[in-house]
Order: sequence, then structure tokens, then C-alpha cells
Amino acid sequence: MNRSIALLLVATLVLGPALAENAQTSAQQPTKPPAPAPQKKTGQEPKPGEGVIRAYADLVLIDVQVTGRDGKPVKDLKQEQFTITENGKAQKIFSFEYYDVETIETAAADDARPVVIPLGPVEAPETVREQVRDHRLSVLFYDMTSMQPDELLRATDAGLKFVREQVTPADLVAVLAFANRLNIIIPFTNDKAALERAVNSLRPGKDAQLADRSDTGGAAGEAAVQQETGAAFTADDTEFNIFNTDRKLAAIESVSEMLRALPGRKAMLHFGGGITQTGEENRSSLRSATDAANRANVSIYPVDTRGLLASVPGGSASEASPAGTAMFSGAAVMRQAGARQESRHTLETLAGDTGGQAFFDSGDFKEAFDKVQKDGTGYYLVGYYSEDMKRDGRWRDVRVKVNASGARVRHREGYYAPKDYGVYTAEDRERQLDEAMRADTPRVELPLALETAYFRIGKDEIFVPIAAKLASSALEWAQKRGRHEAVFDFLLEVRDEGFGGRPAAALRDTIKVKLDQSTFAQVQQRAIVYQGGVILGPGAYRLKFLARDNESGRVGTFEQPLILPATQEDKLQLSSMLLSSQLEPVRKTGEVEKKGMVQDAKLKTTPLEMGGERIIPSVTRVFTTQQKLYIFFQAYVPAKADPARLRAGLVFFRSGERVSETPLVEPSEVDAAGAGNKPRLASFRIALPLEKMAPGRYTVQALTLEPGGALAAFARAHFALRLPPATAAKTTSD
Repeated sequence: MNRSIALLLVATLVLGPALAENAQTSAQQPTKPPAPAPQKKTGQEPKPGEGVIRAYADLVLIDVQVTGRDGKPVKDLKQEQFTITENGKAQKIFSFEYYDVETIETAAADDARPVVIPLGPVEAPETVREQVRDHRLSVLFYDMTSMQPDELLRATDAGLKFVREQVTPADLVAVLAFANRLNIIIPFTNDKAALERAVNSLRPGKDAQLADRSDTGGAAGEAAVQQETGAAFTADDTEFNIFNTDRKLAAIESVSEMLRALPGRKAMLHFGGGITQTGEENRSSLRSATDAANRANVSIYPVDTRGLLASVPGGSASEASPAGTAMFSGAAVMRQAGARQESRHTLETLAGDTGGQAFFDSGDFKEAFDKVQKDGTGYYLVGYYSEDMKRDGRWRDVRVKVNASGARVRHREGYYAPKDYGVYTAEDRERQLDEAMRADTPRVELPLALETAYFRIGKDEIFVPIAAKLASSALEWAQKRGRHEAVFDFLLEVRDEGFGGRPAAALRDTIKVKLDQSTFAQVQQRAIVYQGGVILGPGAYRLKFLARDNESGRVGTFEQPLILPATQEDKLQLSSMLLSSQLEPVRKTGEVEKKGMVQDAKLKTTPLEMGGERIIPSVTRVFTTQQKLYIFFQAYVPAKADPARLRAGLVFFRSGERVSETPLVEPSEVDAAGAGNKPRLASFRIALPLEKMAPGRYTVQALTLEPGGALAAFARAHFALRLPPATAAKTTSD
């Protein structure tokens, strides 16, 4: 059974007079959300230290370690003794609090209460705040994709030694690992036995050394050739490593986002064999990871698990030896040293921009653990609202001074400002789409609704049409040369619930719309309907759809389950019932330009096309009494049955009572041959005016049967019927 066919079938944007169901009134359209206003303080602000300050998007939190000449934390400082400047401009302190970790750290081990703090959204913020109060939160993060087996063993041995010998009652430690996915081995806890089991569970495996970290380039004027290893052909190494680097940085970003809900300072000990950037392609990912860490008050402490190594001329036994003149001139040795240094630049950036420290060239990782504990012994958490309202995404330099004799101050050096969509780079825009698709919560800046159905095109192949409706009132159009233009991105991802949520289908389209003044006026009064579709096999799926207006950057997502029934060859089966109020000629228009990111499937027509016309699904299933209702469905017959003999009729129910019905009709189209793998079917397209039906909510049932035979099946759908806008207004005034 084919459960993983991922083909883009069709993608259109319906415009002009038939761009939306005419049943929709302007009152039903979602209103355009106002432009985001700068965050301002109000009289209802929380008091400093109440733990709800994260509700303010523009609040900047800086953890400040203040030590005396003896290296010990300086406590009991007042807010008035602190001065904060951002890009040289003084800032007004809004929140001020001291985290006295040393108090619990010096407590007796018997006094330590067992604590477990989950990662992710916090349901009871005040309870969690009390639990982590004056505790030191540390994350042991193991990048399994960049470590050799001996490096992983060295890192886990160091982790076990830390848990056994250095963890104090004040320490809450979590263990995470990144392999083919991000895994939370154990959340924050002070249970040493549980932490030991978590670290011991990490072993070298197939996820280690996901990408070759070697660089085969030689010096200018010299040739360095990597010898053939006999491996199968793969994509360009540079492109693969870009993807691999983005995955590593995205994992760090995800960890930071999970830690954001927890108050106070967090330290991430990142164990790995380096992260190599291949150029500008990874800059957006690096910035996103740094930005997420700063927003979550996470300081990153990268540890290079390769330790202190001497480069072997020509390469070690784990790498293919180079050939060419570079091998004899020393360029290969220089290349090896350069490659290692390049893999450390990213780690140094992550550490420096988040207030942490990188550790290289050491076989003993105790120094890193000592530094994390020392930096988290006691600190002041200081918050302020930035006076700079520009959302340009630029780096902002932060300086903290303390008016105390002999005080030494350490803090993160700054942060990246929020960034408006208008100054996004191409990488930023792709990152925005990726984050929206990965987010657990829906995005609602761009209102949209979605309608799906299913129609069989083969024994184990089902066509799933996708219809998404966007409210025009929520869109922003650019005016160019007397025309109105808009660009939309549409993404669809379908995951197979029966196979652990693995991807089963994907769709990606970028569509540009250019309208003259008259057409634009019509569009503004209605909605835009996007049509696409994928082919899947029977099974249980999870579907997520995303739309983005590229003028404003607003994003809307929609997620729902999708159940596709398996074929029952001995029974009469029906497809979904598709309801519509409009038919469109199958033609191309110069108003719409489509750029598909996935190659179209080799299908000339879809089940929604018949007689040169395409049925446009009603997404909201709301109609008016002045419209005509089109109902489309298919019937699939078992072997030896004749689909031409089938007849179908409709029965309408309102408030549970049968109110009307239609006579039985013949199929609109029949495929009795079922050539190849295609099903033998009868297609029904029934049209009826709605003017004689009373407004209200209806259930329509399609009954399909074989007169004089044993075949029978039915399907149901729901819709709402309203008066036309003018009639409704007159009735209200009367």
C-alpha cells in the first residue's frame, strides 16, 4: 500500500467575479488588524519581581554578575547603584531582583527537596517561579551529529563526573540530545540518580558524524584532490553542510525557546565537534539562534569535544587521504588546521553574543562546569524597556555599570533588536516560514479558512483537494504603474500519523497577483480562494497549511486531522461531498503568476474538472437564497457492477426534520472501464436553486443506489443558508 506519495497536483488562485462565494457579506469578512503599535508601559504594570514581565515583548532582561576583589558575589546592592546604557544612551530600569543561588548551594544535601521542572510552556508560572527561585539552571546539550564515538564517550564521562561530584542542592540540571531530532532525555531536576541514568543512556550510534567535517580545498595555486571512497553519489557537499549547519543551529534555537518560559538565568553546556559555516547561507540561522538565546536569558558555553589534538599530515585513518601537489607542499596540513578553526568560529559567536564562554583544546572539561557554576552563583536580573523604538534588527550594545567600590561586572554584551518584515532578508523570510510550520500554536495574523475533501484516482491513490480562503480586507496591496499587486506564499505539510508523524506530502507555491482598478474593487469586497492538492494513500494524517502575505509579512496557519479510508472492493463507496456556489472555466489568466517549488504531478485534469469547468469548493459552506448550490461527489463500484446503472438523490434536513428532497438522477460522467489502476466510478454533479429554501442550518444527505440491485451508500455534509445582504438589511429595518 502506497502511503507516502507526495505530489503537487494543482495550484490556482481564483480571482475576478468568481473569486469567492457570493454568499459572503462584508460584515462577515474579518476586519483588518491594526498595525502593531510600540509597546508602552501602563498604570497596570506588575511590580518588579512578580514574574510576569515576559508578557512585554520589548522588555530587555540582562543577568549581571557582580563580584568583589576576592571573586565572591556582591550582594545587597540597590537598584540605584546600577546604570544601564544601550548604544551609549541611558535606560530606565524597570525590574530589579537578585538571585541568591549561594544560599541553597551551601545548604546540607539532606535539606534539598526533589524538584522536577518540565521544559516548554508553563501552566502555573508562580508555582514554577517559586521552585526555581535561587536555583542554578544548567542544560547538558549533546550534539550527537558532530561527535566521533570517542568524543561522545569523553563528553558523557565528563557529564557523569559533574553529576556525581559537582552538582549541589542549588543545581537543577536537564539533559538534551540532538540526533535526527531534538530529544529531552530528562527535564530540569536535582535527582542525581535520574541524571546519571540520563547521561548513561547516550551512546555512539548512527546519528554521530552526520556530515563529514573535513574540507578538501587547497591553497591558491595548489591542487588538493580527495580520493574516491566508493560511497554512493550524494548531493553537493556544500549544500548538504549548509542544511546540516542550519539543523544544528535550529536545535539550539529550539532549546532556547523551550527555556524562555522559565524565569532567571539559564546556562547551556553545548558538547559537540564544532559547527562549520559555509558562508552567508548560515548567517540567518546563527542570528536566530543567538536572538532566541538572548530572549530566553540563556548563556551558551560551547565545549569542543575533540579536545587537544595534533593534526596528522595527510589526514587520520578515519578520513580519505588527499592526493595532488598540496599533499607534498604542506597545504593539506594548513587546510586541516584551518577547517578546525572555522568550525569554532560559530561556537565563539554563540558564546560571546549570549554572555557565555567557549572551551577549546582541552581534554578535561571540568573547567567548563566550574565556569558555569561560578557564573551562576549569584546574579542580578535587571530589566528595562528600550528607548530605541526602531525595529531594524541591528545589534544593540549594552553596558552595565555598578557604583560600588572594587566591583567587577560581567554580563552579556548586547542583543539583536526586533526586526520588521520590511527589512527581512531572503534567509529571514525562509526562517519565518520554517518557524511558523514548526510552531505548536497557530498563527492568526492572516485570517484563513481551509476545506479538504478526497476522491479516488487509483486503487491506493487518493486525490485530496485543498481550498484556502483569505479575507481580502486583511491583505495589503502594493500599487505599481496603476495596478495593484500582491504576492502570496502557500505551504502545505502532511504527516502520516500511522508512521510516527513522518512527512507524507508537501506543497509550496508562490503566487503573484496583478489587478487593474476595476478588478481590484471587486476583490476588496470578497475573498481570495487558493486551490491546490496532493495525492496520498489511505491512512490517518495530520495536515498543516500556511499562507503568508509578502507585502505585510502576516502569516496564517491552519491545522486539522485527515482520515482517508481504505478501498473496500466488495462494497459501493462514496467520496467526500463537495459543496460550491460557483463554476469557473478551466483557463489561465495573466492576472496570476504561479511559481511552484514542487514539480507538478503528471495529471491532465483533476476530479473537480468536468466539461471544461472547475468547481470551486465553498470553504465556509455559507450560501444565500439567491445562489445556486452545486453538490459534487463520486461513487466507486465493486467488480462486475455497472456504474452507469447508479442513481443518486439528495435529502435535506433542518433541525433534525426532513424538509425536502430531489428526485434520483443519472451520473454526470461514468468511467466504466477503470483502465490500469483507476477505479470504476460514476460522478454526480447536482445543481439546484436555493431561493425557495428558508434560511437556517442544513444537513444534506446524498443517497446513491443501484435500482433493482443490492448496491447502496450515502454521505452527508452541512451548510448554512442566509438571506442576501440587501434583503437581510431590509428585513432588519422593517
